[in-house]
Amino acid sequence: MQTVTALYDNYDDARAVVSELEDAGIDSSDITIVGRGAVKETHAGEGAAAGAGVGAVVGGAGGLLAGLGMLAIPGVGPVVAAGWLAATAAGAAAGAVAGGAAGGIIGSLTDAGVDEDEAHVYAEGIRRGSTLVSVRVEVDQAVTAQSIIRDSSPVDIDARRAVYRDDGWSRFDEASPALTDEEVARERERLRNYRQQMP
Repeated sequence: MQTVTALYDNYDDARAVVSELEDAGIDSSDITIVGRGAVKETHAGEGAAAGAGVGAVVGGAGGLLAGLGMLAIPGVGPVVAAGWLAATAAGAAAGAVAGGAAGGIIGSLTDAGVDEDEAHVYAEGIRRGSTLVSVRVEVDQAVTAQSIIRDSSPVDIDARRAVYRDDGWSRFDEASPALTDEEVARERERLRNYRQQMP
């Protein structure tokens, strides 16, 4: 299997990619979405937000998106998540000490073939309000998945790493405090302004 992973600053773009992947015949169980973008859309109780695991359903969606639930990740805070990576993180959150769920995400990505440095950028991206989409596919579906993701204008991971490093960042730290909604909104605006200034 191959893993194709991307980060989106707009949660709705990430949801659209998930739908397109499913429409292309990629099994929902091989797709993951994790992000802060729609935490308020879920009907999860406070127990899920405290870290119990995935459980709430977002109405009006099919396939993987119908199974979105709340998960609390140390250093990130509450996210909506579904898929193979979310299941791994939920298990880590339920049974590990603080920091285990973040390690679960990074560990799961690296175990699936994602470069460790990139996995840290993806985790930091989620922390700062972006949404991760990751898909595991057989070789015969890899070109389709790559094309769908490439054509959906994901974040340039190298450029994003450079922006984070300009801030003094080096790695995702699950001990970092989760950003507030206001801090996430400011970060999104800052990144939007940064992209507009790029040639």
